[in-house]
Amino acid sequence: MKAGIVGLPNVGKSTLFNCLSNAKAQSANFPFCTIEPNIGVVNVPDARLQKLETLVDPERVLPATVEIVDIAGLVKGASKGEGLGNQFLGNIRETDAILHVLRCFNDDNIIHVDGSVDPIRDKETIDMELQLKDLETVDKKLDKVKRAAKTGNKEAQKEEAVLLKLKTGLEAGTSVRAIELSKDDREEFVKPLQFITDKPVMYVCNVDEDAAATGNEYVERVKAAVAQENAEVVVLAVGTEADITELETYEERQMFLEDLGLEEPGSAKLIRGAYKLLNLETYFTAGVKEVRAWTIPVGATAPQAAGVIHTDFEKGFIRAEVIAYNDYVEFGSESKVKEAGKMRVEGKEYIVKDGDVMHFRFNV
Repeated sequence: MKAGIVGLPNVGKSTLFNCLSNAKAQSANFPFCTIEPNIGVVNVPDARLQKLETLVDPERVLPATVEIVDIAGLVKGASKGEGLGNQFLGNIRETDAILHVLRCFNDDNIIHVDGSVDPIRDKETIDMELQLKDLETVDKKLDKVKRAAKTGNKEAQKEEAVLLKLKTGLEAGTSVRAIELSKDDREEFVKPLQFITDKPVMYVCNVDEDAAATGNEYVERVKAAVAQENAEVVVLAVGTEADITELETYEERQMFLEDLGLEEPGSAKLIRGAYKLLNLETYFTAGVKEVRAWTIPVGATAPQAAGVIHTDFEKGFIRAEVIAYNDYVEFGSESKVKEAGKMRVEGKEYIVKDGDVMHFRFNV
């Protein structure tokens, strides 16, 4: 599962990507490794992991991770292959969520491709290019489906109706994610076509240092513009965040953040937001050798969660011993949780809750 950073040229995408690549979390455990030149694996900051570390004192601690992709800047006409359009659209199609960076700061030294700062116009430029590409996908599929529908094929007729609704919406400038369709229709007809504008999106408002804590007029305009999308808006002074990551010590970084009126780097909030956007959550394993955060999709069962550790754990799953995170913290250790009768034994149907501390019994 990976989130792609998109936006027009010169809005701060690459600076953000590089900032995440060098980010040093408060606990200094924000490593980042490059898989390819434009893909990074970033640790998800989680205070719960640090708390478990203090309680268990393990030999090592492994956080959850999320993949972030730096995607080539888009220009008008990308849907027709202008600029790096084909590369851009190919890369974004392979991601599972979109981090849309919008320039929300004034700086005469940084040229805007359209000559002036207007995040709403920038958003609409990218939305339109992505919608045009999705419209192309709809038209191609419609050509095939219409022929089958004419023969009286009920399923084809049903699909044709959905595609026509998508076509009407896209032509009106509405992204696929915002077009009203039933859950069944989305699952059966929309999901297989991998529409770009069906991916969940987070808007990242790149502001100057003075607006890092409170935002500015541009940010308010973005929030108003995306209110109907049910999308998260994150305010981030990307250039300032990059400066923070260059500081050597935790104390220096904390002082810098306090001067800005921030409790933590905006990049930490962004990474957690991306994790949530990808519909992911975390469970923990906690032992003297290792305390580790494991990534699972929301709604995963206990056997599926076990399978993240090893496929044999899922195949031979017997039961899961589960401690709620808050109980672990309250009693301070696994043994004390057991004494208090707070450890639960769960079977194959158990839906894992975010923050569960788990131990699996299996037989292979």
